Amino acid sequence: MPGLNVDWHLGGLPLHSPTLSGDSKLRTLSWNNHTAPASVNGWILPEEDVEDEMETLQVNGNDAAANGYRAAERQTMDRKSSSPMMPAFMTSAPGKVIVYGEHAVVYGKAAMAAAIALRSYLLVTALSKSHRTITLRFPDIDMEHTWKIDELPWSTFSQPSKKKYYYDLVDKLDPELVEAMQPHLSIMSPKASPEDRKIHQNAASAFLYLFLSLGSRNFPGCVYTLRSTIPIGAGLGSSASISVCLSSAILLQLRTLSGPHTDQPREEADLQIERINRWAFVGEMCIHGNPSGVDNTVATGGKAVVFKRGDYSGPPTVTPLRNFPELPLLLVNTRQSRSTSTEVAKVAALRNSQPAVVEPILEAISQITESAHQLISKSDFDAKDAGTVQTLGDLMKTNHGLLAALGVSHPKLERIREIVDTVGAGWTKLTGAGGGGSAITLLNSNASPSTLQRLEKALANEGFEKYETTLGGDGVGVLWPAILHNGSDDENGEDIDQEIFMDADGREGIERLVGVGVGALEKRDGWKFWSNAGGPHVNSEGKQEPISG
Repeated sequence: MPGLNVDWHLGGLPLHSPTLSGDSKLRTLSWNNHTAPASVNGWILPEEDVEDEMETLQVNGNDAAANGYRAAERQTMDRKSSSPMMPAFMTSAPGKVIVYGEHAVVYGKAAMAAAIALRSYLLVTALSKSHRTITLRFPDIDMEHTWKIDELPWSTFSQPSKKKYYYDLVDKLDPELVEAMQPHLSIMSPKASPEDRKIHQNAASAFLYLFLSLGSRNFPGCVYTLRSTIPIGAGLGSSASISVCLSSAILLQLRTLSGPHTDQPREEADLQIERINRWAFVGEMCIHGNPSGVDNTVATGGKAVVFKRGDYSGPPTVTPLRNFPELPLLLVNTRQSRSTSTEVAKVAALRNSQPAVVEPILEAISQITESAHQLISKSDFDAKDAGTVQTLGDLMKTNHGLLAALGVSHPKLERIREIVDTVGAGWTKLTGAGGGGSAITLLNSNASPSTLQRLEKALANEGFEKYETTLGGDGVGVLWPAILHNGSDDENGEDIDQEIFMDADGREGIERLVGVGVGALEKRDGWKFWSNAGGPHVNSEGKQEPISG
């Protein structure tokens, strides 16, 4: 089987000189008269019937180029009377901000989006075989629901014409599958307000669509608990972050992801990121209908991307900016609700009535994105240089002015900008659709502590909610098993169980317990990231660091 990177395991230990039984199909491993399940790229393939229909492995073919290896054919070996449960594990993904290019991206122009250090976290705990239920918990929005696995609409999702596999590209939802889920969503949160109930059902629809598409009736019972430090409805990609957590967790349970590990080839890591991103986009479609794909792409890959989608019938053009530095950012939530669709429609109406005016504005916004891209891509780019930061800040400020000209700002956004300008703390723009939501400020490295204190006091006096965070952090991460040291002397670390995770108090409590971003211990042991494979990390000083995790 030339060209295939395969690791073999027996009892958890790597083996050498294995013998394959079978020809091109991966079946079992024989070594010193022992038989063991095969493992592809470090993940032991499941002995249990996770998939009813397992596909044969294709090597170096067209499908392999797009999808990597396919799942091995179902094992035909004697099974133990009982097998150990998968250990509890966690996945995490960041929120995002649009740094440059809002609204122009809708019309095929370029936009730049970057990950922020505010993140979502998902803890997955397997239940014993006798527990045939799945539970989705999201205590931050007072949501919890349990479904009986055997009562879910498997017959609809498993029809040959509708069944999907982890390597499939799904670019639209199947109306029949969506309809089949409705009885299982409509019973949720009967005592919640209509607005909260809609949020609960949207989150659950993303989870169920992924679970039913990728899993099978034989999937083990589990509890999925979500916690998030990302404000909901503020244009910060909270739903995409959650979708990435769910996508990566289910794919990990299916043993269809390799890594992440520090010596993983960049191409292999990119394949895993693409796979997670594809299914996260499906979750985003369940929540938003017709998402751009920006949010889930950044939440999966981290750092920053230049994103361009000229034709919605095909995939977007995404240029990863792996050298994007971690920059200090102040994120301010206006607490003003807004509708993305309303703001997009507002620009569309203005463009239709005044095309000669609006088209140059959209093109100018695109040129701002391209200018920032060119600056960051320079070999001598120095994120600590005051002139470089000034240029990035000036581009942000100009971008905001153009968005205001399109009519998508808001008095609260303008007030935040005015406060920042008055104290001289940095450069501010709206992020996302506008009309409310959030503003971002690239902090001036020369701003004194007293200046930042005056800024904090002024924002608090007017009721704004601020978050000190960073741009350009890690993408989707895995903590397997869910054990952290948290600075303790216990060499065995601390097991993160459901009770401990549920009891974490607010954003700061979550970050102290499991965080990889704001408030977390520096490069906490345990968390690993596909975005760190195959290349250096760039810190806030623009210096390359060794890969961590």
